[in-house]
Amino acid sequence: MSTLVSSEQAKILVVDDHRYSRMAAVDLLSLDGYKVLEADDSKDVLKVVLDNKPDLILLDVIMPHTDGFEICERLKQDERTRSIPVIFITASDDRNWRVKGREVGGDDFLAKPLDRLELLTKVKLLIQQKRLNEGLDQTEQLLFSIASAIENRSTKDGRTFAKLENLAQSFGEYLQLSGTEISDLIFAARLHDIGTVCIPDAVLLKKGELTAEERELIEQHVLVGEKICQPMQNRRGVLPIIRHHHERWDGSGYPDGLSGEEIPWLAQVFQILDIYVALTSERPYKQALTPDEAIAVIAEETEKGWRNPELVNQFTAFIQATAITS
Repeated sequence: MSTLVSSEQAKILVVDDHRYSRMAAVDLLSLDGYKVLEADDSKDVLKVVLDNKPDLILLDVIMPHTDGFEICERLKQDERTRSIPVIFITASDDRNWRVKGREVGGDDFLAKPLDRLELLTKVKLLIQQKRLNEGLDQTEQLLFSIASAIENRSTKDGRTFAKLENLAQSFGEYLQLSGTEISDLIFAARLHDIGTVCIPDAVLLKKGELTAEERELIEQHVLVGEKICQPMQNRRGVLPIIRHHHERWDGSGYPDGLSGEEIPWLAQVFQILDIYVALTSERPYKQALTPDEAIAVIAEETEKGWRNPELVNQFTAFIQATAITS
């Protein structure tokens, strides 16, 4: 009974050109309470997946018309299907196939003929993990809502996040960062200052010089933000950005006084983006600078030892190239 409850409403797609092999998987999964769909390699698997939205896919590696590795890679590169677990099924025990399967994003392997206990154990585990991740996605949405409310406290037009996200995407591509790294930068654009929820408006929006106590309170926001975002287990790369985007190249930043290459690379990249957008955006307590004025300020801070000189040179070239082509 417990197995049936855990698999309730879970939908599995079996993709295999061998009819009897496919039927064996379907019979085992159906007996355990799953809804099972079938497809062979004569169909557009991506379309079948998009139309049916399965919770998991069993995918044959070698088929006459389609390469299972290629299908998996396409699925994992598509935002609409990347979260669906893929288990490769194959009669081969070639170790190189397992390595390649991991490289294209496959989640596990099963050998033919299928062992019932191994099949059902792996399927149940991956579906549970997928549902957990879906719950985390809801957590992300909640955090985004909180971050948006915080943004409205300190900006006039409420578009800072959008500017920062667009800049993270374009500069990340300019630096030839990976898709995951760019995604982490974009998430950080929304969540990097979520810890300021603990700072009163009187301090956060203060026009005059901050007292030592007020500055210490503001510096705590990166630690608070990191703690708030800890539940995002599938976005662990965002946490170092949140914690370290106020470190300085010479070690005079916070919270840990890291210097040089001790500062996580993505935190270094994000820091430049965040400063530029802040300088070129209007705030209740200041006017927006022009791009040239903002680059000049960043250059001055680099001369003081606060920023990575090589990265600042790359960012300056990027902004100048963007201005020329826009």
